[in-house]
Amino acid sequence: MAGNFLTPAEIAQAAVESGVDKSRLSIDRLLVLGFLAGAFIALGGLFDIRVTAGMPDSWGTIKLLVGGAVFPIGLILVVVAGAELLTGNLMTLPIALHAGKVSWGRMLNNWLWVAIGNFIGSLFVAYVFGVMAKMLTVAPWDQATIALGTAKVDLPFLATVASGIGCNWLVALAVWLAIGARDVISKIVGIWFPIMAFVAIGFQHVVANMFFIPAAIFVGAHITWGQAFGELAGAFIGNLIGAWLFVATAYWMVYLRKPHAPVAEVTGGVRIANRG
Repeated sequence: MAGNFLTPAEIAQAAVESGVDKSRLSIDRLLVLGFLAGAFIALGGLFDIRVTAGMPDSWGTIKLLVGGAVFPIGLILVVVAGAELLTGNLMTLPIALHAGKVSWGRMLNNWLWVAIGNFIGSLFVAYVFGVMAKMLTVAPWDQATIALGTAKVDLPFLATVASGIGCNWLVALAVWLAIGARDVISKIVGIWFPIMAFVAIGFQHVVANMFFIPAAIFVGAHITWGQAFGELAGAFIGNLIGAWLFVATAYWMVYLRKPHAPVAEVTGGVRIANRG
């Protein structure tokens, strides 16, 4: 370890250990920690809308940058305060699976209960704070929420999947950097920029959309729950590919996969071990 940060190879091993620990959590803990994570991410989304909705359109993409700059509070709370977030677990459980430390059953069990907890937490913030506390029911926040939710469900399914890949590649890397950090400030910095990037780019995050789309429905968007779950399915598929293939599998192959045994070659009638 150099200073307050692990090397990439050490992060890979720490990610495996994190996946093993998560796989051992009981259902009640997964639900509670999942609820907290869903609520934390939703609070980041609420923060984003409350800050950017009143900004003039003439500001252009600066609105996206400002929204991206405030949204990371959600993952910071998940990592530092402690919670279980589906999109992060789409990386830590698969790398532990590749390392032979977690079974398929334990991995899928974790994802199921964490997803349920995330959804409940997201709905709680959307309804209790967005509607009951009237944070999203009046102008300009209601129209901004409706526009955001509608844009998400109007995106074609394959485009949602592709966008989800980019999103969770960045989110899983944010978790990866946070695992490698040994102090709170380093964890926050490691989380902040990848999350700011995915939000400013406009990628699709399944848990964030568990807040944005229901919130839009609650404040009057013409969106059906069938459309909502269709978008969440596409975002989930993309998020799964982004985290599992481009982070978990890539770094497992580089840092954790056991080398193949030397292949014997025959040269001049003599078998020689191929070391290269």
